[in-house]
Amino acid sequence: MTRMRRRHLRRVLSIEARVYPRPWSTSLFLSELAQRTTRTYLVARHDGEVVGYAGMMFLPQESHVTNIAVDPDWHGYKIGSRLLLKIITESLARGSDRLSLEVRVSNSAAQMMYEKFGFSVVGVRKGYYIETNEDAYVMVVDNALSNEYRELLAGIRARLYGLGDGSTR
Repeated sequence: MTRMRRRHLRRVLSIEARVYPRPWSTSLFLSELAQRTTRTYLVARHDGEVVGYAGMMFLPQESHVTNIAVDPDWHGYKIGSRLLLKIITESLARGSDRLSLEVRVSNSAAQMMYEKFGFSVVGVRKGYYIETNEDAYVMVVDNALSNEYRELLAGIRARLYGLGDGSTR
């Protein structure tokens, strides 16, 4: 994984168009990338080709997942989980004790991934996705700086990367 750069945008936009009914524009990504102190965007690559990406916005004491997407041809390889782990790890390093995101109510696969990372539904945003008028679940992790949450992440990291039993010892 590496920081998203302008040179990655052609492939990022291609993935964006495949997975979202209303994809972000080049100008929106460029605007996000320019906000280096309050945003981070990562790409996952295989043999130099971008296969997924994720973004996080940093607020005082909170980080918000702006987007996460994996090329449909690469689903099932835990790329989304690896990206999410990386941006959460950066959020904790910045002192964020709360993590938040929105997810389509119809996207049960993403919801299950987020639940594995300790996110829980705290609300619904009616008609959040304008193009389809679909609702979004608001999901959060509170107390993300706690030892319990760090242990959860250590277990996830161990499963994703095959590192022992995942305990923090």
